[in-house]
Amino acid sequence: MDKLIDLFSKPFVWGLCLGLLFFVLSAWSHFKTKRELRRYRKHLSDKLELEARQYEIVRREKEGVAKENENLRLRIGQLNEKPEQKMLRDLEVLSRAEKRMTLQAPGFAAAWETAKAAAIEELTGEDQGRSLPKRIFTRLFGNSTVTQQGDTALLTGGAGPVVPTEPETPGSNTGEKPPM
Repeated sequence: MDKLIDLFSKPFVWGLCLGLLFFVLSAWSHFKTKRELRRYRKHLSDKLELEARQYEIVRREKEGVAKENENLRLRIGQLNEKPEQKMLRDLEVLSRAEKRMTLQAPGFAAAWETAKAAAIEELTGEDQGRSLPKRIFTRLFGNSTVTQQGDTALLTGGAGPVVPTEPETPGSNTGEKPPM
């Protein structure tokens, strides 16, 4: 034991012990940092893998939605090519244009309403069989397609159905027909 006390009494041994202590602490800190860095790298690679999977799923979903969108666009184009759909679309376009012109153009509303009323009367007359082509076709092909009272009255020489009119009220004799 005297030799051990004599050994630790020398400054070189104290320096060596202190140096070894710092070396051990430094090495332990280094390995601890290395282990933490390895853990962070693993965490980062796992996160990148998950994000890559999510990105792939989102990309596939986007491609599917893009294909579906293109298919729907083509389908709408095909449906718009059908005559009845084209007529309905044209009717909607004209209806929207009418509303816009009625609101924006000051003199357009009155002229439009009179033209519209005349067109409605003309269509009503055609529906009741008063148009020349319809009268000719019903006389040539017989009474098999006639379903309205006005058509049978025209074929038999009658005056047709009586349409009741509204009584005039004071101040209503402006000459314009009410909008329909």
